Amino acid sequence: MSVSVSVRRVAATVVTAVAVAGAATLPASAADHDHSRGHGRSYHSQVVISDVQYRSSDRRDVRDPDGRPLNREWVELTNEGRASVNLDDWTLSDEDGHTYRFRHYRLGGHQSVRVHTGFGRDRGGDLYQDRRQSVWDRDHDTATLRDDDGRLVDYRSWGHDHHDHRGDRGHRDGGWHGHRR
Repeated sequence: MSVSVSVRRVAATVVTAVAVAGAATLPASAADHDHSRGHGRSYHSQVVISDVQYRSSDRRDVRDPDGRPLNREWVELTNEGRASVNLDDWTLSDEDGHTYRFRHYRLGGHQSVRVHTGFGRDRGGDLYQDRRQSVWDRDHDTATLRDDDGRLVDYRSWGHDHHDHRGDRGHRDGGWHGHRR
């Protein structure tokens, strides 16, 4: 048997072994991915809900046509990673089903954006939902962030209905008492 035939056989054996090993590990990682999706657990993301400011007033209507009182109500998202993240079609919602959908927005690495409830002109670190009524309940609520596939990214809860108050913070003009996932 010549040397070139032996080399080809060894090379074929190595290629086959690598292919079999790769095929054996692929289903396990795919199963892990599907398992985490099926149970509604969040996947690892660099974007988090970093702060919430709800209104301190019980007044839920806006008499000011430009929505300024509602702009003091916001949820802040922070990208804790280096790379920018495309938030197009991501959603931010409350317990009552009020949902804000991000359109054509990239959150830069180590940057934050505040999503205000009222009216305004979207710019860099401030986006506006253009709503005429308060979204975030001061007594209790949950802000939920989902990606464009509907996967849970992060959430923050506050108020008397939420028993786990790790990470409590107080803010002037309202604030939040809540916890992260």
